[in-house]
Amino acid sequence: MKLLSTSVAIFTMSLVCMTTISGAAEFRAGAAKSCITPSLTTPINGDLTPIVAKHVHDDLFVRALVLDDGATRLVYALVDTCVLDRPVFDEAKKLVQQQTGLASEQVMMSCAHTHSGGSAVSAHLSEADPAYRAWLPGRIADAIRCAVNNLAPAQVSWGSGSVPQHVYCRRLAIKPGMTYTNQLGATGERAKMNWDSPHPADGEPTGPTDPEVFVLSIRHADGRPLALLANYSLHYVGDVGPGHISADYFGVFADRIQQLLGADRQDPPFVGILSNGTSGDINNWGAKGGHASPVPYTNIRRVAEDVAQEVLKVVQGLKYRRDVTLGARLGECVVTTRRPSAAEVEKARDVVAGRPVSQLKTWQEDYAREQIILSEYPAEISMPLQVFRIGELGIAAWPGEIFAASGLNLKQQTPVKPLFNIGLANGWYGYIPPPEQFPWGAYETWRMRTSFLETNAATKMTAKFVELLKAVK
Repeated sequence: MKLLSTSVAIFTMSLVCMTTISGAAEFRAGAAKSCITPSLTTPINGDLTPIVAKHVHDDLFVRALVLDDGATRLVYALVDTCVLDRPVFDEAKKLVQQQTGLASEQVMMSCAHTHSGGSAVSAHLSEADPAYRAWLPGRIADAIRCAVNNLAPAQVSWGSGSVPQHVYCRRLAIKPGMTYTNQLGATGERAKMNWDSPHPADGEPTGPTDPEVFVLSIRHADGRPLALLANYSLHYVGDVGPGHISADYFGVFADRIQQLLGADRQDPPFVGILSNGTSGDINNWGAKGGHASPVPYTNIRRVAEDVAQEVLKVVQGLKYRRDVTLGARLGECVVTTRRPSAAEVEKARDVVAGRPVSQLKTWQEDYAREQIILSEYPAEISMPLQVFRIGELGIAAWPGEIFAASGLNLKQQTPVKPLFNIGLANGWYGYIPPPEQFPWGAYETWRMRTSFLETNAATKMTAKFVELLKAVK
């Protein structure tokens, strides 16, 4: 009996080893990108009023990564644009399912948030280009389909570094005793944006920053770099030339990390990706301003270089593995919306006076038009929340512009650690400040399409994410 028990134990151990080796051999990855540079007749959104593209400084792309553990396949795609709403992402996911069989739960998509990309979603006084909007889902699906075609045996690893010198909370408390008039012509708010800094009213930041740079690195089985997904919570940089199409520092990073890893001219090509984290209240201007550089792209290159160098340090210390399993969960979070009263709508109609959007120029006119639009919004909406698990690593995809405090909070609460957050994912529901930020006021809280959810939305989203992460663990 003792001999039999020993034989069974040895046989069981052999099975475990065989399973581990088999599972490791099955891990595969693929990456690809598709060009989405718009024509020079396309408006650029990201500002109050539309800017028509005049020059292509650097091409825009969809950058896709596919992971496969032999049982589960996960896809992530980053789109070089400012924002995309749920209908565009859902149409892209529909095409992906038709072409590859991958369900929505397995497919995560987000925007880089360059403010110098083609306008596919109407925001402020900048309207979407219908033709560009209709064209994008197919190109997103193309990148993913090509990444699936490139699946090959691979190894994976992850880690993180820190780049604190480029992230500042852009919401500043107004100094006691100071009176500040905001862009809507109103006084009385407790905070201001740093877009007009330096300013005598500038006080301390109202929230924290998240300087972490997270790195998910993928190599071919022979050690060649296959793809790299980094994540950094910095809104955008923006010192582009007038009317230029550009992927901002996200695109420069992708090119630079390819150079630093010695991955040029590979077949299939290496794909570098820098996703946006929880940066809704973060920019790189600082309390003293300084966002305007004398030479366009100076700051973009500086930020991209610093992030790429830190990522390189992280990669150089990584140990790669093949024995990872994958998981995903997709859920819905229902929240109420903030809408104007009948009296506020009537007042707004007086300001707009029936004029088309092309004749509206000021923040006051924009705000009035937004009240009319929001009056037609439903009382509640449902947002897609998604999580991925790659081995012990978790990824949370937030459908909006999330404050750094909310991202840090989820990193603390998550049952899956480590975890990083991707913002502007699977849909766009404007800025979603944590509840404590609403009493401060300032741009990100103004009731517009850029911020229309209930004040407790971020709290509800965090609770739902924890639920999803528990399930995927």
